[in-house]
Order: sequence, then structure tokens, then C-alpha cells
Amino acid sequence: MNGISAVLAMQRYIKAHLDEAITLADLARVSRYSPWYAHRLFVQNLNMPPAEYIRKFRLAQSALKLRDEQVKVADVAFVLGFGSVDGYQRAFYREFGCNPSEYAQSPIPLRLFIPYEVEAPMARKEKSMKMVKNVFIQVVEKSERDVIIKRGVKAADYFAYCEEVGCDVWGILTSIKSISNEPVSMWLPKKLIPAGTSEYVQGVEVALGYQGPVPEGFEVIRLPKCKYLMFRGEPFNEENYCEAIEQLQAAIEKYDPTLGGFKWDTENPRIQLEPQGTRGYIELLAIK
Repeated sequence: MNGISAVLAMQRYIKAHLDEAITLADLARVSRYSPWYAHRLFVQNLNMPPAEYIRKFRLAQSALKLRDEQVKVADVAFVLGFGSVDGYQRAFYREFGCNPSEYAQSPIPLRLFIPYEVEAPMARKEKSMKMVKNVFIQVVEKSERDVIIKRGVKAADYFAYCEEVGCDVWGILTSIKSISNEPVSMWLPKKLIPAGTSEYVQGVEVALGYQGPVPEGFEVIRLPKCKYLMFRGEPFNEENYCEAIEQLQAAIEKYDPTLGGFKWDTENPRIQLEPQGTRGYIELLAIK
């Protein structure tokens, strides 16, 4: 097992055992290296020690539980492996700047830790295109809604966007309860792109007339009711996510919407969902 594979194995072990006690010996076992070298590899590739990674991961998951479930702070603390309620409350406050009890009563946007797998950056290397086995297409309808977005400057894709605004936007958006259950990335139509801002943005869809808090540097736009064609590829290995995106987008380019009696609606944004290997890569294109 090479170093990248070892770190990936440790990340996946942490995710699968987040509600259990996790020791460096456990991580060394799944990495197949000594505890000392496993720790060194983890820090080299993720810029933090395993203990900090686990703490941040648990705190982020605890915030989502407090936001979405009717649970007691004490129950969340113990379910996610914190030794005491006081210790959990202190850790939550240090991480997010608010008390978990107060947050549960009135959730606000937080900068949640997103545990991206270590192989993701390496997936940007050029890959040979393979034939897409299957692309599933479904008509879906989105109602009129508000979207909290963070604009870039010139970005037309994810990597350029991250270089312009940073990669922590997704964590903030994840902390905001979405009517579609997850944040979205979008390529905006020209009418929604003010001068000096990017075509590609990240955001979270919220109810029409949203009155909740908006993080600093973000704004709210309104999108009309619209039909979409949802394109979904087959499940893929996480390290191959760039290839999965390229394959699906190539299939979209070849697709003729008139086969279903539609044409592309360029007045509404194209939507990209987070690439998740277990469900396949998904994009939504507006139609009329």
C-alpha cells in the first residue's frame, strides 16, 4: 500500500467508525504502517494530525444533528465519542464561536469541516476517456426558490472557483438547511452575472422569501419555477471523480433535447451536484 492509499484507508476507517473510539493503533493497522509513520503520512497529506481531523469531523456531524434532529446536547456529545458534555461544549465553542445549546435553538451558518478524500486533488491528472456505460435521464421540476450564493470573480469551473474564493465555502453552505437537502454548484445565465463576477458559483437552495442569516460575503438570488433534465452517471470510485464528470458532460454534449420535445432553457442556471461515487455524478440542465 502506497502513502496515498494508506491515508485514504485511514480516512475511510475514521468515517466508518466516527461514533467509536479511534486510536492511532487502529489507523496504523488499516494503513499497514507503523503508528509513527502512519501519523506522519496523515499530516503530510492532510495538513493536520489524525486527532484534529477526527475532532473537526465529529464537531461538523454534531452540528448537523443539532440542526436537523430533536436531540439533546448530551446525547450528541456521547454518540459522537466526546468524553464529556463540558468537553464537547468547549470544543464546539472553540470551533464555531457559539454554544451548542444556543445553536440547536437557532441555527446559524457555520464553517463546517468537509473531510475531502486525499486522492481527490490527484484526480485532476489527465485521464483517458472511456465509454460511459449508462446515463440515466429524468425530468424534474423545481419550484420558485431563493438561493444563497457566493460569487467568484472569473471562475467557470470548480477548480478556478476554489482558487478565487477558497475551498471552505462548501462547509458553510452545508451548515445551512437546504430545501433540496444539499448545496449546489451552478453555472449562472448571463442575466444573473453582474460585471466582475463569475459564471460558476456555489450556493444552497432555500425557501422562497428566506429570512434567515446570510453569511458575510454571500448574497440571496431568486430563481423561477423551472423544469430540468437530470443527467446521472453510474456509481464510480471516488478517486475517479474527474473522469466521471468528463464522461457525463461528454454525454450531455451529444444529447438532443428535442428527442423528448424540449429545448435548452439558457435563461436558467445549469446545476451541478457534489460528485458522490455511491450515487453517480449528477448535473441538471434547464429545459422548456
